[in-house]
Amino acid sequence: MQQINVPVVAVDERPDLHEGPRVPKLGGFVPFSSCDWPGKLACVVFISGCPWRCHYCHNPHLQTRSKAAGDPAWADVLAWLETRRGLLDGVVICGGEPLAEPRLPEMLAQVKAQGFGVALHTGGGYPNRLHECLKLVDWVGFDVKAPFADYPRITRTKGSGDAARQSLKLVIESGVGFECRTTAHPALLSDADLLAIGKVLAAAGVAHYAVQKFRPHGCSDAELLAAPFSPGYPAAATLDALRNAFPNFTMRQS
Repeated sequence: MQQINVPVVAVDERPDLHEGPRVPKLGGFVPFSSCDWPGKLACVVFISGCPWRCHYCHNPHLQTRSKAAGDPAWADVLAWLETRRGLLDGVVICGGEPLAEPRLPEMLAQVKAQGFGVALHTGGGYPNRLHECLKLVDWVGFDVKAPFADYPRITRTKGSGDAARQSLKLVIESGVGFECRTTAHPALLSDADLLAIGKVLAAAGVAHYAVQKFRPHGCSDAELLAAPFSPGYPAAATLDALRNAFPNFTMRQS
């Protein structure tokens, strides 16, 4: 397995500390999606900002806490939602890392007050804010990057595995419906890594787990894009073991 170089960088884990006026920083909006919340028709709101710098990130333009001209305004999204009562099931909040938004709990409460459900896509970089949000969330898509001790190999950020471990525990204990998923590239995760992740998640009681093949679209890591991707990865035996470990397991090819 070819490994890529993994410099670990220090990234401010609390990017909101030095922000100006607390205007929600949105980086994008999709009015209709049937694939971001299983079984639901939803719109998708993208939050700008992420404390991690994952090699395979397909939204690197959303890593910084910024709001550019032309980005959607939260007030406009709320006004648009008023016209979609009875047409949409809910709102998916993703990023970036949506928990980087200090006003996220308030934003979720506003969506719920309009009668919509809320789904959250997160890597769990901010456990305290996640704790605030879970009572307002109906479903969570939780990204598990690697075995928790090896998170900096993917995120290039110290302490990221501890934050993710705490956040996953909060999700499991909340009783909210959720799915864990891992992006797989042989230069970052071996079959043994995938099995190790599966073992930990199954022991924790995770029922829904998906391994999703790395997508080059949007990725800006030239070294990762150039690394070979074997057609036999993950191995059939690895996928069989994961299928046997979870009540619901999916291998996503794209």
